[in-house]
Amino acid sequence: MTWKPTKKLFALAMAVGLLAAACGDDDDTTTDTTEATEQTTEDTAAEFEAGTTMADIAEAGTITVGVKYDQPGFGLQNPTTSEVEGFDVEIARLIVEAIGEDVEIEFVESVSRNREPFLQDGTVDLVIATYTINDARKQVIDFAGPYFVAEQDIMVRADDETIESVDDLNGKNVCTVTGSTSATNVAASAPQASVTLLDTYSQCAEAMTDGRVEAVTTDNTILAGLVQASDGEYKLIEAPFSEEPYGIGLPKGDDDFRNFINDRLEEIFESGEWAEAFESTLGAIGLDTPEPPEVDRYTETPPAPTTTAAP
Repeated sequence: MTWKPTKKLFALAMAVGLLAAACGDDDDTTTDTTEATEQTTEDTAAEFEAGTTMADIAEAGTITVGVKYDQPGFGLQNPTTSEVEGFDVEIARLIVEAIGEDVEIEFVESVSRNREPFLQDGTVDLVIATYTINDARKQVIDFAGPYFVAEQDIMVRADDETIESVDDLNGKNVCTVTGSTSATNVAASAPQASVTLLDTYSQCAEAMTDGRVEAVTTDNTILAGLVQASDGEYKLIEAPFSEEPYGIGLPKGDDDFRNFINDRLEEIFESGEWAEAFESTLGAIGLDTPEPPEVDRYTETPPAPTTTAAP
């Protein structure tokens, strides 16, 4: 792969530096090592066309990626190590290692409502955060992928027998998060539901525990993680009512970067690395490994969605 020659050059540079240390003084060693490191960085960036985002990231040696911090299986901050873990995190690492093995990833918490703003203002370079691809979002940012397809479902308390489908949410208090497609979907499917919007799904789970809401709705994979972490307090009703293709968000108009990510996704689908990442994260909470989805290489931004005023 593209980064292997870089690794060999780095090993050669280190060997030259060690030889110089054995034969010369400290100043010569510092100079030789610095020059070798600079040359290695230049060679890594040279693998991509100058001016592309990939070349800029390879030269800088760092990339910033927005992920969730409160979603078991996808993006969850480990309370012991403070490291973020999950399927989205592993997808980020598989994408970035194709730019350069030594590129460091800085993960930034991105809740649903700040994903587009973070991409637009440069807070992050990518967002990989259970981010459903839809036409409205394509107006302001671009997507690579999808890399996974989820389905929207409903979580209730384990002893609740009153909710068995989305229709049963009518007349109920239900929680989802601000800025998510889940809110739009539940409003369309259960228009008489009373919807509470919070910042995170963990806050929704807390609201259900203390009785403020009777159900939480979002993607089944997110809910499965919350159910698994609840020690039997919650259950998934397993009555999905929408499909949610997860994409990798990036700034609008960066076609070279989008094509690079799409190419890399197809590589990891084919190599089995995608399945390995799934099994080590979402598989660990009991989800069966599906077939990876087909990448959607859309070339045009769809027209902005229109709304019709009620009579």
